[in-house]
Amino acid sequence: QVLRVLYDEMMPLCSNMTGVAKGIAGLGALFYVAAKVWQSLARAEAIDVYPLLRPFALGLCIMFFPTFVLGTINTVLSPVVKGCNQLMETQTFDMNEYRAQKDRLEYEALMRSPETAYLASDEEFDRQLEELGWSPSDMVTMTGMYMDRAAYNIKKSVRDWFRELLEMLFQAAGLIIDTLRTFFLIVLSILGPLAFAISVYDGFQSTLTQWISRYISIYLWLP
Repeated sequence: QVLRVLYDEMMPLCSNMTGVAKGIAGLGALFYVAAKVWQSLARAEAIDVYPLLRPFALGLCIMFFPTFVLGTINTVLSPVVKGCNQLMETQTFDMNEYRAQKDRLEYEALMRSPETAYLASDEEFDRQLEELGWSPSDMVTMTGMYMDRAAYNIKKSVRDWFRELLEMLFQAAGLIIDTLRTFFLIVLSILGPLAFAISVYDGFQSTLTQWISRYISIYLWLP
């Protein structure tokens, strides 16, 4: 949510590039139209108006870049990101439910056997200790019970710690990916009008498709 707010706050910076992009695109459109018209006149051919509309269409995209270009792309791709995020949250909830179910089944399995019930239940552990006397054999049994219970608790603590470590690493990786994604989207959004303006010139038409493909691919870094 914080990164999304940061992205929205940085969008007004696109207007700073829009003014520069307008000048570059206007100059490029002038040269583009002049070159196409001159070629048609030199060859004594009819002027094809349709290709001449491309610079003006790009100019309109530059003028309304935040709403027309970014708004359209984000609106189209946002349901995909939200759907994947909802799927991830559902799977995470299922994993937590499965973990609780596994712990419950393990507890029930230990409680069914009198020989292992004291490992999972404090009441059962205290009850079995009270049944023991102070003979050497009972003392050995009591020591073994303490050692078994300590080993079980250590094993359970290590397992829970490792599980929490993996969950923390998963969340940290998701946060890093989301941060990098937001940073690259902000940079692409700020430089977008300039990329559209440069694509007006002959030989740089691929700048437009490269910018769109890169923006879409980074937007789909599903956090």
